[in-house]
Amino acid sequence: MNPQAPIIEKIKKLLALSASSNEHEAALAASHVQRLLSEHNLALADIDASNRPDKADQIETAVAKTLPKWVRHLSAGVCDAFDCQAIHNPTAGKMTFIGVGADVQIAAYTFFYLDTTIRRLCGSYMKQHSSVSLAARQREMLRQSYYLGAVDTIYGRLQQQKRQTPITPGALVPVKQGLIRQAVQELGTIRTVHSRRSFINKCAYTQGQEDGREVGIHRGIDGGGSSPHAISH
Repeated sequence: MNPQAPIIEKIKKLLALSASSNEHEAALAASHVQRLLSEHNLALADIDASNRPDKADQIETAVAKTLPKWVRHLSAGVCDAFDCQAIHNPTAGKMTFIGVGADVQIAAYTFFYLDTTIRRLCGSYMKQHSSVSLAARQREMLRQSYYLGAVDTIYGRLQQQKRQTPITPGALVPVKQGLIRQAVQELGTIRTVHSRRSFINKCAYTQGQEDGREVGIHRGIDGGGSSPHAISH
């Protein structure tokens, strides 16, 4: 056992208190942190290193064996926002999210929540156009255009959220990326899918964009309904 482990744990607790909304409490905790670091010849990098994970986790969720472009785009946006990676297994009809700690849980549930919400919104939009006489191909273009518009907007909002409140401290980014790469390699050969050019209905796409601005992107960890489940820890 690291002889400095008790001190490191004490410093971690004080660091948490230093973020308190109580200014006096926060200042007092911060001063204690500086004193302990000095007394024990430690740096904040040593505290960060003690928190470093040693492996990635995986969570599965059921999906279609063939994924439309908007679902692939949604999973990519969610994973990028929460520092994870998603692998689609078309044979088994499942999506495996790979990430470190709480990241992967939040990513998987956020994807599940957004996927469900976007489908519900698209269903309502299509009902509004049920009386319009359209060929099957045109109706499907309407549907997919709405999906793409909604996901493009949500993707951008997730990116903005990440810029404002990054999930991972800078020093841990390469650590997490390495653990995720290792977990992906253990899954075996991964095939990359390239999206084809999409033909869209401008009105449906624009409506999808507008509705996408109203979707809450901070939900997703309540786990309601048929949620993803962990397959390794």
